[in-house]
Amino acid sequence: MMVTFICECEKKALNRTRRVLDAFANRIGSRTWQTVITEEGLQAVKKLLRKSATKNTAVACHWIRSRSRSELQWVVGNQYKFNDQGIVPVNYTNQLNVLKMDELDVNIEEYFANTKKQPLAQHLFAVGYVAYKLCLQLTNNETMAKTAFITGCWHDMGKVDDVFADWLIKELKKKGILNQEVPESGQHVDSKAKNYPRHNEISLLLFYLLNKQTFANSQSKKYTEHAIYWHHDKWFRGVEKNGDYISFSLDMVYNKMIEKVGVDKFNTLLQLVRTLTQQINIIAENYSEDDNLLINHANSNIDEDKLAEIEDAHLPKYKKYTTKLNVEAYQDNILENAKCNIVRTVVVTADRLVSSLSADQLTAHLEEQTLDAVAETALLNDRGLTVAISHCLEQFNIKYPDSDRNKQQTQAALELSDDEVMIGVLKGPAGCGKTKIALEWAVNTYARKIIWVCPRVQVCQGMLTDLTSKEYLPETKIEICTGEFKTLYQYGKSITTPDNQEFSGDIVITTIDQILNTITTHRKVTGLVQYMNAHVVFDEYHEYINMPGFNLLFAELVACKRLQERKNNCLLVSATPNPYFVKELLGLNQDDMVGIESFNRSQYKIEFVPPFDEGDEANNPLYQTQPDNTFIISNTAITAQRGFIRNQAKEKALLFHSKYKKLDKEVLFKKVFETFKYRGTKDYAVLRAGPIVQASLNISCDRMMTEITHAENWLQRLGRLDRFGENSDPNVYITAVPESLANGKQSGACARFLNQSNCLQSTKAWHSFLVDKITEKPIMSIAEIYQIYQDFYDDPVVQKAVEQDMLAALKKSVDLINAKIMDPVAFPNKNKTKVDKPKIKKNSLRGENRFVQMAVWNIGNGKEEFPNEYAYDEADTQGHLTLEVKTICGNDDSEKDLLAFMTKKHHNINDNAEKYGVTDRTKYKDKIYLSSSKVSETPIYLSYIPADLKQLETRPHPYAIYYAVGKFQPIGALSRDQITTFNELALE
Repeated sequence: MMVTFICECEKKALNRTRRVLDAFANRIGSRTWQTVITEEGLQAVKKLLRKSATKNTAVACHWIRSRSRSELQWVVGNQYKFNDQGIVPVNYTNQLNVLKMDELDVNIEEYFANTKKQPLAQHLFAVGYVAYKLCLQLTNNETMAKTAFITGCWHDMGKVDDVFADWLIKELKKKGILNQEVPESGQHVDSKAKNYPRHNEISLLLFYLLNKQTFANSQSKKYTEHAIYWHHDKWFRGVEKNGDYISFSLDMVYNKMIEKVGVDKFNTLLQLVRTLTQQINIIAENYSEDDNLLINHANSNIDEDKLAEIEDAHLPKYKKYTTKLNVEAYQDNILENAKCNIVRTVVVTADRLVSSLSADQLTAHLEEQTLDAVAETALLNDRGLTVAISHCLEQFNIKYPDSDRNKQQTQAALELSDDEVMIGVLKGPAGCGKTKIALEWAVNTYARKIIWVCPRVQVCQGMLTDLTSKEYLPETKIEICTGEFKTLYQYGKSITTPDNQEFSGDIVITTIDQILNTITTHRKVTGLVQYMNAHVVFDEYHEYINMPGFNLLFAELVACKRLQERKNNCLLVSATPNPYFVKELLGLNQDDMVGIESFNRSQYKIEFVPPFDEGDEANNPLYQTQPDNTFIISNTAITAQRGFIRNQAKEKALLFHSKYKKLDKEVLFKKVFETFKYRGTKDYAVLRAGPIVQASLNISCDRMMTEITHAENWLQRLGRLDRFGENSDPNVYITAVPESLANGKQSGACARFLNQSNCLQSTKAWHSFLVDKITEKPIMSIAEIYQIYQDFYDDPVVQKAVEQDMLAALKKSVDLINAKIMDPVAFPNKNKTKVDKPKIKKNSLRGENRFVQMAVWNIGNGKEEFPNEYAYDEADTQGHLTLEVKTICGNDDSEKDLLAFMTKKHHNINDNAEKYGVTDRTKYKDKIYLSSSKVSETPIYLSYIPADLKQLETRPHPYAIYYAVGKFQPIGALSRDQITTFNELALE
């Protein structure tokens, strides 16, 4: 052990003590000695000193535990020469208490970060340091890491504000407050003070006015400003006339503070900030010799030019996007937002980790220099995932020792694992084994955890079925985490994922929506650290291309992974990779795409039915009776429903789409899979479906008809036709194209849908391109069809059509994001209670939905047509159903507005008004029902049972939406007018 001896002896005792200490230690000062000594040697020194001790003897011994921490061992002689810690007092002042707050004398060290009494300077440095380490771990980018450190050191600087400090001291006085946890939303002044700036707003103001920091580049300062402001969500202060949330400008923050605390106290606050920056640097120098862990001292006074500029200074936008003239130009916006995401997430993560410590624990970490251990708690541990996957792959090799398929899959995985490839892109036809290749890639790149991201819940379910099967990973902890399903699977058993343990599986199968929460919300922001750490597979990513909001935010997530530089831990998987999107928006190298040939040697006959009039339903091929083992896939649920109703007495068919209540959707999904999977039951002969089945479902048929769509959808649907390559005769793939679209017109229901989906021009281009190709050769192999797809994107004329659609989709994305639908907002509600029932988020990229209820309508099943029965029990959390607000409100058509009808009638049903928060007739308004219907137990009624119609004294609404039930299965949500205008044959 290393010890230091301090001598405060007087007169003759000084010489006696020197002789003893000189014999054992090195003199490093006139009254100080230091040496490395054993416990026995130390006891010998103490014994000798005590033998010669007099009233003038005073020696203290300190054990040097670290560079910044020592521990008093003993004092021999006059103890009053030292304080309780064995420290020699050398200076005194009558002005120790520098400031006064709430009638309590405090000095600068008594400014706390939270109710755990963490000293503010310690908290700021620790958050900066942990953020720095996390950023280095995630990106290996020193410039970004330094930016994160500066941000962490400034993020809570606003807590020196008197208003916050007064509030915190009052909280500390409350009984038991020291045992409370710091909430994830942080600690702020009482929510009643909504017209006073929050500490993150004050921190940004102080940084703007006082910061002297030099940054490596001009953008780094913007990342710091963004993270300081957005390390907490925006405080709700009301809504402006244009619908935007009211926000303080920097000028307003300054004026509100001057109004509340006055100019003198504000100037004192500025001095405190300078003192804090000095203290942070003292802590940094004691903690490490790394110059990167120092910040520039704050200015002592406000720069008058800066003060004048704040009138025009804007608060950082959460997301910054502007409309561009070409697709590639969006890459700059995407990259800047991705960097903001990373700096923000490491600072918020560090803040939550440090805030979880007690004050003593934080001090100990600083003294013992162990903050790295705090950072490591946010990172991943190896739990043997690669070993489990390797064992799985070995079984394939044992089972198929000479398989050319295995060899090609292994080669593809090796190419994707190349250290020079930052983001892998795997392209391969349906059935080529992309799942197995992705797992082998994960082994080659040493995956500790895999997050498998899918575009839709049904794709998650299909992937879950594959990965939990005996052929893959039945013993691995696999989790499905979506809005509907939260379950853990292992050893053939399943349990509901415990609260707050989401994403705890070794492989997590989830939707893009859950991952986007990490960059669009405050509560889930720390999940981005886990996303960056894990291996991520984006399955069927092509579905985001034309989806407003999703395309840009998905590109941000990919850009975050690119910022990891040479860490190869992200893989994009699709049979239809859309090379234009990959190159122009994601900025990836097309040459890095790894393809694999199809092992399906079947032949395919491509046919187009003669162009037809969409208005002539009797001759619409999508509604005609089909032979056994046929899939009919349409672009919309209503087309599939109407085809099913017309043929339910003639076909042994299954109907599957998205407009089912949750429980029915689960049951029907299982029936579809069990019937049409490899060696399936074949209990049903025909499948009529919307686009919900077109991707990642391991099902197959012998004949298929599709409604015309863009190239990606068209090929994905083809992937369900003789998927397992069992047929010797050519498989017939029929495409139905309306006459108007075939003639180049853009009228008709199909064209309108494609235009709304941002894919009309690319669909027309694909149709024209494909017709030319099959004229030369109508029967071809899978490989030849995918070559046509590659040639399609190499055509300059096609690229213009694709760009036109993509620019339209991206413009909608910019409008959606800039409408502030993405801004995380905190609403003051001190009495907020946990809601266990399903609840819809206020805003969603997938559209504005509400829970709905509807009466049952029996169609063609021989039962009472309109029974006194609703679609589901509102107390059943598994039975609910949602529809878009625009459908409920009739797409701005007042005649079809079901919400207006309900508003006038629904309160007359007994015991319903109170549930919906209605207290008197003056409050029966649309917005009340729209707000209430975000919770499943208070849905909007889109139709009524006969008993309630009688009570309401009204007839059914002509456009009422019912839950239709057919002869053999549910048909789903369907409008009355969509049935009554149908041909009488449909109801036979």
